[in-house]
Amino acid sequence: MKILIIQTAFIGDVVLSACLIEKLHVFFPDAQIDFLLRKGNEGLLKGHPYLNEVLVWDKKSGKYKTLWRLLWLIRKKRYDKVINVQRFGATGLLTAFSKAKQKIGFDKNPFSAAFDISVKHNMGGETTTPHEIERNLSLIQSFTDNSIYKPRLYPSQHDRDAVQPLKSLPYICVAPASVWFTKQYPADKWISFIDKLPPQYIVYLLGAPGEGRLCEGIQQKSKKKNLISLAGQLNFLQSAALMQDAVMNYVNDSAPMHFASAMNAPVTVVYCSTIPAFGYGPLSDKKYIVEIQEPLYCRPCGLHGLRQCPEKHFKCARLIRDEQLLETLMNACPTE
Repeated sequence: MKILIIQTAFIGDVVLSACLIEKLHVFFPDAQIDFLLRKGNEGLLKGHPYLNEVLVWDKKSGKYKTLWRLLWLIRKKRYDKVINVQRFGATGLLTAFSKAKQKIGFDKNPFSAAFDISVKHNMGGETTTPHEIERNLSLIQSFTDNSIYKPRLYPSQHDRDAVQPLKSLPYICVAPASVWFTKQYPADKWISFIDKLPPQYIVYLLGAPGEGRLCEGIQQKSKKKNLISLAGQLNFLQSAALMQDAVMNYVNDSAPMHFASAMNAPVTVVYCSTIPAFGYGPLSDKKYIVEIQEPLYCRPCGLHGLRQCPEKHFKCARLIRDEQLLETLMNACPTE
């Protein structure tokens, strides 16, 4: 059997859709599973033991020109199943015209009428909200079962060896950045918290190359001596391997949270404008949520982050206290 999974959105979305790989491998251990993602995210699935091939959509080289090339390639491969995790027209077109024996996707996709299996995209109601992995797994429930499989990442031995020297002493990872302003805990708040951490812990700041300035600014302004910026120095899987053995990982509602989940690493997620009830929360066995403790009339201000606070005060972040973050470390390490 040949199966293609399509998820060409952002880094965290790819990680959350990796639950499909896990479950499909269990139910169809001899299947050839391919995965289509956007250029820049392929490092997430490098060397994945259950994948046959990772297809890459290079949107920056001409979105529609490369889309047609992909469609030709997908049709040529003659998949038995194409599973589209997205709800957008471009990937819907790839699915609808894939020539796959079975085309699967969500009912909200503009091309869903051409799918063989069209699944309701359930965002939940006032009382219950399914997690994103539950929504993703609903795509294959009709030919598997309703059990839940968590996403996993697979750092290579080379990735693990690259970060092993950083693990000689107990450490904490902090990923301070987010693509969206209203999802990002402010730099001065991170600094205030970091300065209160127990002195025996090394603190590593994680981030992409473009987040180096933020991490370096935090490092320079913090009073903590053993604070090290690794922004831009580690690839996705090396970051995940480092997070796996951290005493605690502090992150925003962003991709590093999903890295922690995929490694079952201890994680504290700081929620500013968004809320866990949207269904994108952490999945680790040891997980903590930090958010404003009193109701705020404007929160949440949207399903995703915004480029600025609509109310100009950003109280959803500003009113979070250092003690809330420190408490999760004490809960995880009660002897400290």
